[in-house]
Parts: sequence; structure tokens; C-alpha cells
Amino acid sequence: MKKINDTIQDTPRFLHKRVRVWFLEFINPLADLLAKYKVNPNLITITGLLFGLGAGILIYFNHLFWGGIVLLICGAIDTLDGKVASKLNKKSLFGAIFDSALDRYSEFFVYLGLTGYFWASWAIWLILFALVGSMMVSYTRARAEGLGIPCTTGIMQRAERLLLLALGCILNVIISYKNIVLISVLVLIAVFSNVTAFQRIIFVRKKEIQLKGGKNG
Repeated sequence: MKKINDTIQDTPRFLHKRVRVWFLEFINPLADLLAKYKVNPNLITITGLLFGLGAGILIYFNHLFWGGIVLLICGAIDTLDGKVASKLNKKSLFGAIFDSALDRYSEFFVYLGLTGYFWASWAIWLILFALVGSMMVSYTRARAEGLGIPCTTGIMQRAERLLLLALGCILNVIISYKNIVLISVLVLIAVFSNVTAFQRIIFVRKKEIQLKGGKNG
């Protein structure tokens, strides 16, 4: 059996590889427990969607601290469904697209909540660019894999976005001056999620050149 450390690609990301390894080791016993009781991975995916919706509602009504806590739980659940599916040998094409689609809806609910929180503020533009970047990160990966090229590169992926948003909500309650923490988080996501999308486009281009070079050689 591969160690968790060996299953994680050591590509440049906001979340260091050690942090990702620690999180997966932390979450693994819970995944084992759910697999033991044969909990359907799709049910876990739906639960993650509900937590994303709950986080969005809490943020919308200005309960940022609890919104951040719920969002952290949502991020943990986001990892669980795939791990449980692997342990139960229940990975499927439907499960993959179901998980991906509900993840997008979950993230949309969070940004919708942020839109309500920042209503009539210039920060709505940041939310828009962050949302576009987040969707493009997912789209470029899906499009690349549809072309037969596995593509998980990129500095700002879903785990980073959820963690930054969650911590931003929580810390914004502590440092509440003009929402500086949450706005800073949105700037980071707006910039680097779009950077990640372009990283993936460039990655596919490089792969195409390599493949053509191999055929010519």
C-alpha cells in the first residue's frame, strides 16, 4: 500500500505538501470508519453540499465566524467522499461527475453568501473575479482530462480556496477593521485562481508539444 506522502504530487501550491499529508493522515481514520459502515460516498457528497449551503447562508446573514467553521467542515467532507469511495471500491464515472458538480454548487453558495454580505460594496467585483477564477480552475482541469491529459497542476486549487475563505471569515471577526482580512483573501483568490487556470492551459500546451515531439522522433 502506498503511503499518503507518496500519493500527493509535490507541485508548487499555497498549501505545502506537508500540510496536505498531515490533513489526509488526520482524516483517514474517519474515512475508515465510514467505509466500515459502508456509508454511500454520494451521500457524503450531498452532505458536503449542504454544509456549503449552510456556510453561504451564515455568511449572508453576517455570522462570519460560524460560516467559517461550517466551511472548514465542508472542506473536510470534500476529501472524505473520494477516500471512502476508494476504500469501498465504489469509484465510478457517475460518482466523479456527481462529486465535481456538487462541489461547484457548494462553492457557488459560499460566493453567493459573500455577495450578500458585501452587497452594494466595491468588493463584489472581487467576488466576481474570484468566482470566475474558481470555475475556470475546474473547467481547465476537466477540459484537459477530456483531451486525455491528467491536469492537477496549479497554485490555487479548491482546498486552498476553501481554507482561505474559511480562515478569512473567522479572522475577519477578530480583525474587523473595514473587512480587511476577508477582502485580502478575496484578492488572493481572485488573482491566483485565474493564475492557476492559465498554469493549466500552459501545462496542456507543453504536453501537446512533448507529444508532437515524441511522434516526430
